This record gives sequence, structure tokens and C-alpha cells, in this order.
Amino acid sequence: MRWYAADLHVHSVLSPCGDLRMAPGELVARARAAGVSLLGLSDHNSARNAPALATCAAAAGLATLYGLEVRSAEEVDLLTIFDSVDAARAFGEWVWDRLPAVPCDARVFGDQVVVDAAENVVELVDRLLIGGLTADLQEVAETARAAGGLVIPAHVDRRVDSVISQLGFLPPELPVDAVELSRYGDETSLVHEHPWLATVPVVRFSDAHLPEDIGYQQTRFLVAEPTVAELRMALEGRDGRRAEPLRQALRRSAIDGTK
Repeated sequence: MRWYAADLHVHSVLSPCGDLRMAPGELVARARAAGVSLLGLSDHNSARNAPALATCAAAAGLATLYGLEVRSAEEVDLLTIFDSVDAARAFGEWVWDRLPAVPCDARVFGDQVVVDAAENVVELVDRLLIGGLTADLQEVAETARAAGGLVIPAHVDRRVDSVISQLGFLPPELPVDAVELSRYGDETSLVHEHPWLATVPVVRFSDAHLPEDIGYQQTRFLVAEPTVAELRMALEGRDGRRAEPLRQALRRSAIDGTK
């Protein structure tokens, strides 16, 4: 077994909030520079840039997983992470069928760009990807798990688009593998207000929308190989596997808005 430094919540140029520098090749280069040895692409409600990431990562020898950050009907964001491009793309088609056909106003949200490994534009997605699905949180989680994915409610401490902001709690019947805290989330203080946090594994990833944020928050996994099954065992603490979230000190820019 070996340790993998994982950042599984990274956006690309496809996400409406993603910087246009976030091409798959740049994600891979930045991840390697930040010491990330397992990278996960989690664009909003789509996995259409997963093939380009797979090509770039293979050329660089970087382990990768492929996911989506799905927004449920309750407007709760959920990381869904898969072993293969095909699995992520297939789940992405299920998501697409439940995503309202609201046009993306590029003047407000920017372009939603599908690219190839050489950064050639393949498609500009005109449906707004950041919207909530017609499927509720339970259905999204159950469908992702049935398709072989890890299910992780995203940035649960955030005041918007999280299980805490939208529901106030984690539904006990929701099939999740862990919950993600943002860079601002302090587990010790949060657990007093939300005791259920003490009953579920916690991870930290960057939620990077800018190249310089990739790898800013990581979770270290001690596993035999970088797969969904192994990560799930690590989160459960089974058979010598382990997961250790690493919280970085907040940058000054995150505190006062400076660059």
C-alpha cells in the first residue's frame, strides 16, 4: 500500500464558474506541482472534459478519478466520483436528462467549454450547468452509488448549496461515503452545532476554480491502488487503509479579499 495525496474536487473550463485557464493539461501540471498524486475532475453537472483529462494525466503519469459535482433539486451540491471516464460520462448523461434547459448567459457565467487534450475547443455547452436537477438528493445519491461512484456531500459547512444550508442536517438514510469541508470549515467547532459530523468521515479538497488553488486542500489516502473501492475502504478504516484530511492555513486573500 502507499499514500496518495488526493484533490478530488477540481473544476475545469467546462464549469460556468471555472477560470478559462483551467484546461485539463493545466490541471495536471498544477496538481503535480502541488504534490497531488491523485486528481479528480468534478465539474458542475457534467463529465464532458473527463476524456481530455484522462489523456493528459496518462501522459504525465498522474493517477486520476472522474466525477461530477451534482446539484440536487434541493440545491445541495454532491460530489460523485467514478473510476473510469465511461462511468462518469454515463452518469453525466443521467444528470443531463434531469437538468433544466436554462440557457447559459455567457456574459454572466462565462463560456462552458469542452476541450480536447490539446486545448482545442470541441463544444460550447449552451445549457447552464450550475442549475439544480429535477431529481432530489436521495435519488442522485442512490443512482450514483448504484453506478459505482463515491458519494460525498460537498462543502457542507458553506452557507449556500450545502446540506447544512439547505436542509440543516445530513439525512440519516442518505448513502454517503464521507462529507467534504471547505477551507473555512473547522471540524471541532462545527461538530458542537452539528453532532452528526462526528459520525461520518470527513474529507477536504480544494474546490479549485483557479489554477493556483489546485491542491490547496487535500486528503491523504493509504490504499493499495487509487480506486473508488480502495478509497471507500480507507474512509471506513478497513484492512489497514486510512484517510487523513489535511487542512491548510487560510491564505490572506481568503480572509481579506486581497490577491
